[in-house]
Amino acid sequence: MAPTVFVAVIGAGLVGAEFIRQLLSIPNSPFKLICIAESTCIYYDEAKPITDVATWRQTLSASTEQPDMHLLTRRLSALVSAASSKVAVVDNTSSQHVASLYPVWLRAGINVVTPNKKAFSGDVALWEDILAASAQSGAKCYHECSVGAALPVISTLKELVATGDKIIKIEGVFSGTMSYIFNEFSTGHADPGGPSFSSVVKQAREKGYTEPHPADDLNGFDVARKLTILSRIAAQSPASHLPRLQTFQSFRTTSLIPAALEGIPTGDEFIARLPEFDAEFAAMRTEASKEGKVLRFVGVIDPVKGEVKAGLERYPMTHPFATSLGGSDNIIMFHTERYSPRPLIVQGAGAGAAVTAMGVLGDLLKLL
Repeated sequence: MAPTVFVAVIGAGLVGAEFIRQLLSIPNSPFKLICIAESTCIYYDEAKPITDVATWRQTLSASTEQPDMHLLTRRLSALVSAASSKVAVVDNTSSQHVASLYPVWLRAGINVVTPNKKAFSGDVALWEDILAASAQSGAKCYHECSVGAALPVISTLKELVATGDKIIKIEGVFSGTMSYIFNEFSTGHADPGGPSFSSVVKQAREKGYTEPHPADDLNGFDVARKLTILSRIAAQSPASHLPRLQTFQSFRTTSLIPAALEGIPTGDEFIARLPEFDAEFAAMRTEASKEGKVLRFVGVIDPVKGEVKAGLERYPMTHPFATSLGGSDNIIMFHTERYSPRPLIVQGAGAGAAVTAMGVLGDLLKLL
């Protein structure tokens, strides 16, 4: 019989709400949803877990209690001590403040499951504290969805490293936003008559693939954070020469924001000004097309050279980065001593509430 797991969910936005729906849809569930917290209110009741997928939002809205993460920590810590069951916090936010609490929760025996990249790609001291806290208490911290939504990227890399495989190189299209933009912009076929870069970015924004301010995607920081997470794991591979990254800004990331548009305050103004630079992007596309290549925004981790980088690269039209991607797909290639000369490839939807929530739920199921 599966053990009972008490679950506290922080963040009930797009991914959070879908996660709650999936969680509450499990038949004969071993999970007890005792808490949901948002920025304005929190529901907490160990005696009356939320069970109705149709009314949980009303239950949360009816609560007059203000969210207090320190009080929640004390409550969950007490529950760990009092119950023989497991306790887990599911952080569906992108909050740095919530991420900073992971070591506290882990030391108290509270498991952490999250798609939040902040804790694993920011200050290396926090990442190392999370590892130490987990080792000290035995509580688990799962974050598969911090890279590639529900794609098995982190778990695959951890298994490669744990079984002693030598990582030669990891390369991939890690951003669903960048994937969509360059799949549409640079096809390698009849590129001179292709769409303008600004029109593709605008379309991506309208489809919800970009942040409200597209510069938050075009700066490459999302890719840099994912590379940092994987690099810190890959650094444990035999014969790795990867540096100890202090933060996701510790290596070279090429921004696609034109210098003149740096600091533009609103997404609308940014989109209005971006056509001024269409000729520059079109010239890069034409140059690549003449070589029979396409443009892709790629991240590379090279433990042999000790290098981590992210930027716009050219790939032959026969390469998987040119032939295998559609929409906002991610694709990651693991070149290792065992997977050589043909790499291990993970690809599929790298964004979206349904798949991300599924990945978070998959991590939670690992606690059983």
